[in-house]
Amino acid sequence: PRLFAFRPDGHFAYVINEIVSTVTAFAYDPVAGVLSPIQTITTLPADFKGKGNSTAEVQVSPDGKLLFGSNRGHDSIAIFRIDEDTGRLTSRGHQATGGSTPRNFGVDPTGRWLLAANQNSGTVVVFGIEKGGLSGTMFTLEVPRPVCVKFLPLSE
Repeated sequence: PRLFAFRPDGHFAYVINEIVSTVTAFAYDPVAGVLSPIQTITTLPADFKGKGNSTAEVQVSPDGKLLFGSNRGHDSIAIFRIDEDTGRLTSRGHQATGGSTPRNFGVDPTGRWLLAANQNSGTVVVFGIEKGGLSGTMFTLEVPRPVCVKFLPLSE
């Protein structure tokens, strides 16, 4: 396991498994404080033949309908639909990050944008989140070895 994300309603949680390139979904019982595994699914496409992939970041969209995970090696964002009732994941495909080694990414608080930090190519690439997936590259920013994307609240 590398990183962990709850669905906004707190009923389900997701762990991205770095070495084996999978995501495990858990049901969460807040009274008992217990996580129960319900599914493990690959972050890679079935036809991926490369070696050396590992995962890094995992995030749930603010509306709780999508889960995203980064693949370093395949250089993509894995996209999953989250079943509202069961918390189970269904693959919605992969979006190439337009660079090398997407170590981290951020989903903005409105759920409209995903920014992927490609560590080894020195870029942060902006994607639109729409229709259950990601749109093509919207904008690329040159940043030396980016490793983290965080959104800060706007001050009034």
